Amino acid sequence: MKGHPEIVEYLKELLRGELAARDQYFIHSRRYEDQGLKSLYQRLDHEMQEETEHADALLRRILFLEGDPDMRPAAFTAGRTVEEMLQRDLEVEYEVRGNLASGIALCERHGDYVTRDILLAQLKDTEEDHAHWLEQQLGLIRRLGIENYLTARIGVASSDE
Repeated sequence: MKGHPEIVEYLKELLRGELAARDQYFIHSRRYEDQGLKSLYQRLDHEMQEETEHADALLRRILFLEGDPDMRPAAFTAGRTVEEMLQRDLEVEYEVRGNLASGIALCERHGDYVTRDILLAQLKDTEEDHAHWLEQQLGLIRRLGIENYLTARIGVASSDE
């Protein structure tokens, strides 16, 4: 099924963003693991998996719409410290949120409600899971201090972290 060229091009850019988010979460999760921060490692590894799922959904939609996907991740700069990594991840989520909202509006203008629904599902996940969790972590660091925050992240992760 031939998709609207403007939507296909926008999906290609969204895909590049999801691939970059995946790669950023990948490096950050492995840095947490290397530092012995098991709960942060497990959470970011989970986020990396979800970003891969988002990228997969976009890739499949591009192919369905007869587009030619661009699999080059957008540029990103990985963080080095825990707080910097969390902040950079939050910035990525805010950017993704804005891009998804614009994509949803574009799909509505062109009457592509199936693609819109795919983007809506990703927007919900971005706002209610990814960004919210990152905002919570940065808030905890501000309230508890980085030392207390990190002490609590050394142990095994629970499903709530």
